[in-house]
Amino acid sequence: MKILEHNGGALTNCEVLDLLKSRGAGKDPTRVIASVSPSEFKVFDYLEQTPACNQTRDIIHKFVDECKKFDLAKAEILNVVNMRPSSAVEVYTIIEECDSRMEDKIDDFVEMILQVLPPHPSHAEPNEETGDGKEETLQ
Repeated sequence: MKILEHNGGALTNCEVLDLLKSRGAGKDPTRVIASVSPSEFKVFDYLEQTPACNQTRDIIHKFVDECKKFDLAKAEILNVVNMRPSSAVEVYTIIEECDSRMEDKIDDFVEMILQVLPPHPSHAEPNEETGDGKEETLQ
């Protein structure tokens, strides 16, 4: 392996998950064949439970492009991608001086997050077909 750029920047959880998958994490149910250490399997298992498991690089690039109009720092964008907040309250904990910087754009920002970034795997969005988020049962 050749290092192209030393310390090229921070990685999103999605990028770390992609790296672990490329090294063999998750493919071997016995976890014996893969060339991944036990600690890397723990990271893989954790990331599979986060919004990173539903994200792709294209989604992240689209999100970063959409964030340009909100004038956010790179670290703030990274935290939003990794945490995928779904309400203004959660955004306030991520964005420094949010009320003075975002002012009345906070609702637009939250709406953009909900539209661009896929939901957390355990917090599936309500089903649009039934309208109430409940599954229909066959009788």
